[in-house]
Amino acid sequence: MDARSINETYINIVKQHDFFSDFRELEYKINHCNVIYKGKPVPFLYNPMFFTKHDLHNFSNIAQMIMNIGNKVVNEYVRDVNFRRKFAFPKNLEDLILIDQGYKVNTPIGRFDIFYDGENFSFCELNTDGSSAMNEDNTFARFFLESAPIKLMKEKYHIDYLECIDKWVEESLKIYQEFNHNNKKPTVAIVDFIESATTSEFKEFKKAYEKKGYKTFICDIRELVYHNGKLLYQGEVIDLIYRRAVTKEVIEHYNEVLAFIEAYKNKAVCVVGSFKSQIMHNKVIFKVLHDEDTLQLLTKEEQEFVQRHIPLTKLLEEDSVNEVIKNKDKYILKPLDLYGSRGVFAGLDYDNDKWIEVVKKCVKNDYLYQEYVKPYTRDFINYVNGKVCVNRYKCLIGLFIYNEEFSGLYTRVGENNIISEIHGYYTLPNLIVDEK
Repeated sequence: MDARSINETYINIVKQHDFFSDFRELEYKINHCNVIYKGKPVPFLYNPMFFTKHDLHNFSNIAQMIMNIGNKVVNEYVRDVNFRRKFAFPKNLEDLILIDQGYKVNTPIGRFDIFYDGENFSFCELNTDGSSAMNEDNTFARFFLESAPIKLMKEKYHIDYLECIDKWVEESLKIYQEFNHNNKKPTVAIVDFIESATTSEFKEFKKAYEKKGYKTFICDIRELVYHNGKLLYQGEVIDLIYRRAVTKEVIEHYNEVLAFIEAYKNKAVCVVGSFKSQIMHNKVIFKVLHDEDTLQLLTKEEQEFVQRHIPLTKLLEEDSVNEVIKNKDKYILKPLDLYGSRGVFAGLDYDNDKWIEVVKKCVKNDYLYQEYVKPYTRDFINYVNGKVCVNRYKCLIGLFIYNEEFSGLYTRVGENNIISEIHGYYTLPNLIVDEK
């Protein structure tokens, strides 16, 4: 039993039945639920992404390996001033990264996006800063588990999903206990720049903390106050911060968030996650991992992992422009530190003249060029104008990593060469299938 055969079973079930009313009911639920992105319901297909226990085993191994490698890179960054120059972070960010966060784990939370076909895989992005979409997956999964075709499949299979909201609450509280040691029940703040925030998801995390008995606020990071060694929000002492404000915005608004910064420097509050997470988050990590001196930090197995699964990546500089222009279809251009696929350009999407324009513009703006990895594809079913349609989509799988362990899934699919909100996508729930 593998995920593709399970998916084929699902497609055949939908083809053999009239589930249009079920689809419309599901569509209504999704369009009127708490899953909102940039003010709009998240697009979906009438088809989950199926995984098996074998896939989960693979994901756990991938997570363990990339975290082991990442920790070695972070530790070298802290140890060696010359190694830090590879990342070229501004001085105020470097100073924050070097602060002891008060707990052991360097990267408390992340979502690592990979192209995966059941055995083979390549990394697309390491997102360890403001990682999101747990609520999308879990809400969609709960709806799909009650859908008509999945109810039929449950006659033969055990089908479930990986819960990501309560799980993160538990993991963040473990970090707080390590940070604090005094068994105090923390007051929690979920912080972001509100204009950038995914507030519908924040509300679900707030509910989860409160369900466990922890007073929780959703707040703009600029509204925090540091007074007498305490970090305050609306007069309440904050003990634990779940940081969703991305590092790039923190640095851009540095003088507006000085209360937060001072509290972080003085360990007046437990901040999950720390600024060390920026080392793995910045896309230059893909280039750094291939550097010879970085590879020397790794075991032979880890070196092979990097060489097989991390696409070759280099800084886009004047002396590499001709290479990138000449081999247009081989490369994708990525900015060092943006999210949501903003500013990403795949050579396959442009004719030669337009690609020359793109490359010459990017070379002036802190870009990387990377080997383009062709996404793996799978057939998915959907209703279009009331009729069942099967189309092939490119797939991108997100692995949620909590406290360095694989903990959940997020899937986007699309028909374009870049799979993202900007370039066209659908979100699919991730269901785990096992034979009865």
